[in-house]
Amino acid sequence: MTLAEFEDAVRDALDEIPEELAAQMDNVVVLVEDDPPADDPDLLGVYDGVPLTERGEFWATGALPDRITIFRRPTLAMCDSREEVVEEVAVTVVHEIAHHFGIDDDRLHELGWD
Repeated sequence: MTLAEFEDAVRDALDEIPEELAAQMDNVVVLVEDDPPADDPDLLGVYDGVPLTERGEFWATGALPDRITIFRRPTLAMCDSREEVVEEVAVTVVHEIAHHFGIDDDRLHELGWD
């Protein structure tokens, strides 16, 4: 899958986020990179920022956007078909957006989003 096709899959996954939820996302950008950090080569995505649940009243003043990064190469390596890639991208996008809303990995596991 080319970078452009992968970016389309990420865009499609974002389009599937319910409008009410997407409207509540604040000061966040979603990026695609080929490779995760060298110390975590199997990482599919990462949220880097301050979850909404931890922001104070004056948090946004001068704050850089939070970042959700989806990593292409490890996703492609773990999937056997285009359909699997699209599904894994959708799960990863939801997972990282959940972190933006303050939902941790333990709670995501309880909800079945592994």
